[in-house]
Amino acid sequence: MAQDYDSPRDKDEDEESLQELGKNSQESGADLDDDENAIAEDYELPGADLSNEDSSVTVIPMQGDEFICSNCFLVKHRSQLAYTTPDGQPVCKECAA
Repeated sequence: MAQDYDSPRDKDEDEESLQELGKNSQESGADLDDDENAIAEDYELPGADLSNEDSSVTVIPMQGDEFICSNCFLVKHRSQLAYTTPDGQPVCKECAA
């Protein structure tokens, strides 16, 4: 069926369609809230009490060919050494750039 878009619109039809849209968005909004809550339950918040948790990370001591950058405080291989400051502090290539 062809529709004449130039003809005047009926206000009652517009109000009814707006009410239907509002109802549909409220119903779908409840579904989204449930999904978001289910997803959020899987995440650990920063600052959570982890005192009863065991760590499964193995810490390897710094090797002889590594240094700690005085700017970013990351352990880097000596091939990443850009320069040493006058007071003897090493700086990596990424921080020197």
